[in-house]
Amino acid sequence: MGINRRQALAASAALCGVSAPFANAWAQAYPNKPVRVIVPQPPGGGFDSVGRLLADRLGRQMGQPFVVENRPGSGTLVGTDLAAKASPDGYTLLVGSISNLALNPGLYPALPYDSLRDFEALGLLVSYSYTLMARKDLPFQTLQEVIAYAKANPGKLNYASAGNGSGQHVLAAALWQQAKADVTHVPYRGAQPAYQDLLGGRVDLFFDLSPTAQAQVDAGNVRALAVSGAARNPMLAQVPTVRECGVPLELESWFGLFAPAKTPRETVDRLRADFATVAALPDVQETLRKGGGKPLALTGDKAAAMVKRDVETWAPLVRTLGIRAE
Repeated sequence: MGINRRQALAASAALCGVSAPFANAWAQAYPNKPVRVIVPQPPGGGFDSVGRLLADRLGRQMGQPFVVENRPGSGTLVGTDLAAKASPDGYTLLVGSISNLALNPGLYPALPYDSLRDFEALGLLVSYSYTLMARKDLPFQTLQEVIAYAKANPGKLNYASAGNGSGQHVLAAALWQQAKADVTHVPYRGAQPAYQDLLGGRVDLFFDLSPTAQAQVDAGNVRALAVSGAARNPMLAQVPTVRECGVPLELESWFGLFAPAKTPRETVDRLRADFATVAALPDVQETLRKGGGKPLALTGDKAAAMVKRDVETWAPLVRTLGIRAE
């Protein structure tokens, strides 16, 4: 019996000794099947382009397909909620942006997900400023002149948006509120009809993402008055920031990758490490810059801090402005 007891103890010790390597091997097995990347908007646009770039490069980096799944509906609400409620196993990820994570909490009185509690930030890849454009025959050369006229003539000027609750709407409404100017909102169903009326002179002003706006500015179809970022956009270097024009406001639409909360720590760490590798690739950064974006390559605490800052800044502001999603 003594021998059997010693043998049993020895066997137990041997098993304990190999348990750590087996555990590590198990952790390193992720991913061992395709990973789906939820894009909460239709194909095309910022969400989709970022999602496909990340899916392509992470798939190469991690040795498994990352498959984009477009899940639009109620703006960005349907796809974002789907990701929030997915199994936290690392095999369903979300393309998150300021719109679905920082603006939606202010736009919807009963949002079915919590942007800070329900998601783990893996990394932020890129940010885009907005450009405030005026129809080319509007008789003002600067944002300061627009604001002065709007204060003296309440409701005489108007601004377009891609719809109630869109980024274009929220940013412009915040600008006029901060400037204490009365400018009338004209919502459209998407950016394309808004551009048609801006170019046709039927609407006065329009805030849109700088990469899209740049083509119209470069063609001389509109006049750029200001950009919304913390610094000037290198592709529109002559255009001042909103803050330079005297209004203490800035907003950049960032895009990144998020996992459901409670995803295993070793999986989150692996995703963050490989996200950082992909985000630092020179050709990825060049692709983002050519598209008018500012590469961020933020992971972990730095990414989470930026998300938290914008959720806590913009959600209450949207509620104060009284904006509701369509």
